[in-house]
Formats: sequence, C-alpha cells, structure tokens
Amino acid sequence: MIRKDLLALANDISIEDLLIEHPIVADFLANLRLDNIPKQLPLSLAIEEMDEDILQEFGLDKFGVLLSFCEFMETFSTAKNQNPAVATLTIIGGLNKSGEPENISLTISSGEIVSIVGPTGSGKSRLLNDIECLAQGDTPTMRRILVNGVELDDLQRFEMEGKLVAQLSQNMNFVMDLTVREFLYLHAKSRLTVDAEQVVEKCFLGANALAGEKFLLDTKITQLSGGQSRALMIADTAYISNSPIVLIDEIENAGIDRRQAIELLAQREKLVFISTHDPLLALGADKRIVIKNGGIIKILEITQAEKQSLNAIEELDNILQNLRHRLREGDQITVDLLKA
Repeated sequence: MIRKDLLALANDISIEDLLIEHPIVADFLANLRLDNIPKQLPLSLAIEEMDEDILQEFGLDKFGVLLSFCEFMETFSTAKNQNPAVATLTIIGGLNKSGEPENISLTISSGEIVSIVGPTGSGKSRLLNDIECLAQGDTPTMRRILVNGVELDDLQRFEMEGKLVAQLSQNMNFVMDLTVREFLYLHAKSRLTVDAEQVVEKCFLGANALAGEKFLLDTKITQLSGGQSRALMIADTAYISNSPIVLIDEIENAGIDRRQAIELLAQREKLVFISTHDPLLALGADKRIVIKNGGIIKILEITQAEKQSLNAIEELDNILQNLRHRLREGDQITVDLLKA
C-alpha cells in the first residue's frame, strides 16, 4: 500500500471496518494502548480522544500517530511479500574433494522432495550448506545455486539469504523460558501472521501429531525432548515460516513420525531437501542425490521397482517402530514381535 491509500483508510472508514479488513491493525492499537478508543470512528477522528499522557509516553503527537499507522501498515505489506515466489531451484555442479568436476545440473520444483544419501562424511551436509547460503561458486565445492533459473547477484543473494531457506538441524535446543503457546504466538506475530491464534492452534496440533510423546500448549519449550522440539519446529516451518525451501538433516534420528513430517512440508508447496540414511525416506522422495568423496556422483528418480519395494520396506519399518514402542512401554521383547 502507498502512503496516500493508508491515510485514506485512516480518514474514511471506521476502526471497526478497518479491523475487519486488516486484523493486524489490532496489534497497532494494542502497541500504543489504544484498544479502548471509539471503534465506530475513523482512526483520524478516534485519536482525538487519546490521552495526552499516552502520547507523551510514546513521544508522539496526534499526527505522529497517523504516520506511525502508515509506517506499520507499510511494514506489514512488505513483510507479507518479503519472500519471492520460488518455483524452481537449480544446483549447478562444482568439484568433489579431489577437485574432479561433478558435471551435473539438477532442477527441483516446488512441492518436490529430494533425498541426499551417501556414507557418513561424504558431503551431504556440505550440499545442504551450499543451498542454505545460495552458493555462487564461492564455497569449497564451487557449486552454484539458481533460483527460478536465474543466478543471484550479491545484493539479491544477501537480501534473500535467511528468507528463502529454513534449516532443521539434528540438534535443536531452546534457551528461552517460554511456553509452547508463547513461543508460537511470538513467531506468528513477528511474521505478521493473520489469525495468529488459529495458526498457533493448527501448528500445535500438527506438532503433536508428529511427536511420539504428546505435550501441552502450556509446556515450557525448555522442557521438550529432542523429538518434541523437532516436531514443534517442523510444524512451525510448515504453518508459520514462509521460507519456501526447507533443509532437513537426518530426521530419522528425531524420534518423530518422519514420513508424516515430510508429507506435511511437501503439502505446503515447499522444496524439501533431506539428508538421510533411512531407506524409507530416501525411496519416498521424488529424486535422490548420491554423494561420495564430497561430490554428487548420481541423481536418481524413483523407479517402478523401487515403488513396489516400498511396501516391503514399510512392513519392516512398522516392525521396528512397534519394537521401539514396546521398549518404551517396558514390555518384554519376544520373537513373535518380529513378524509383520
């Protein structure tokens, strides 16, 4: 919105109608302690009823309140559109640890899942790091990352870094003494999320669907287990974060429903890259990058034969999941539990 349009909103329509059209205005009013001004009046007239002590506290005059309103709404409009749409991401190959060229070009589209496999130490995390920093031939691998088929100049790259990519690492520790509700609400409000309360509830329910052990909205985030923390952040990434690219490092170690987690992120039309040793996750992806000696040696698409083998892998996985559940419950482990 331009300044002229915003001043028209403040002058021409009631605060009541303004809140219906732009619910985020409630935050502006709350921040300046203006919750109780007459809602049937336009903002420009309602601020005439403001207490002079409040104006002095914030260092504003009545016209300054209008300017603050315009600045707030401009920030909101910019924040809503701060991330450009990402339809595709392309990885242009660089060099492996021996200096040999990768000779690959891989394009991934929104909604696709890509698994990254290879031995420990082969360079899976390095590839995730290249994507995270939107590498332009300036990392040890010399890879280049294109967004929507275009190379990014330095200004675009550093403006966009941190906005395009969300990374979920293996270890996630909270240090803030907040409840789950407070944490999610603060993040939603910082993103200027419309209907923040509803989004927080959806995020909380999504996290509990992923977590092995349920938790409450009033649970302190510092009391969450590693698996619960990962579940919370995956749901947060899906419902609150607007980063279109998601990087996940070894989700199989998180103690959560990993298949459901990946499906949730894919349904939100994000590009998902997951480093994994898990056959079920690797074969469940649309594409599979194989890494050895620091370089991409192969790019595979799931075959019909592999799709058919997923049923057998899922049966084995269900057996293992059942064993883990029985162990947690303190049951005896007997040979009959090894049958699907």
